[in-house]
Amino acid sequence: MTDIKELLLSRIRDVEDYPEQGVMFKDITPLLADPAAFTAVTDALAGIAAETGATKVVGLEARGFILGAPVAVRAGLGFIPVRKAGKLPGATLRQAYELEYGSAEIEVHAEDLSAGDRVMVVDDVLATGGTAEASIRLIHRAGAEVAGVAVLMELGFLGGRARLESALKGAPLEAVLTI
Repeated sequence: MTDIKELLLSRIRDVEDYPEQGVMFKDITPLLADPAAFTAVTDALAGIAAETGATKVVGLEARGFILGAPVAVRAGLGFIPVRKAGKLPGATLRQAYELEYGSAEIEVHAEDLSAGDRVMVVDDVLATGGTAEASIRLIHRAGAEVAGVAVLMELGFLGGRARLESALKGAPLEAVLTI
């Protein structure tokens, strides 16, 4: 696993002062462009989904789509996008939440989740945990169970893990990398 972590870390680029002054953005586009690194992270996240007994994968807009869809395919599970408000047609469930830089709302199709589903939330980064917490609330509101949260990287210094503990109700939170 150390070799995989070294590979992934070597493909994540730091971008200073983005999206605002004082923020160090973790750019995963070099990782996505490298087939070995992209495959390694997909396999790692699919393994986590399999271990939890997930029946579906939720990917959080937008980079969670990029990671979540191949994870779902690799794990043999369905994929459900959680989108920014107003992007999905039809009946949706909506959840407001606070971001590092303001507030936002996300939505999921109401009929895509049901009481028998165990849902793995996949995203690229766990920062403060606002988006992940909102997605967990949506999953619960739809009547489904949260199998866990799996991310490429956790920015441990921002406290997202502590924020998610009560919402997860004992479900695991796994990060391939912790920074």
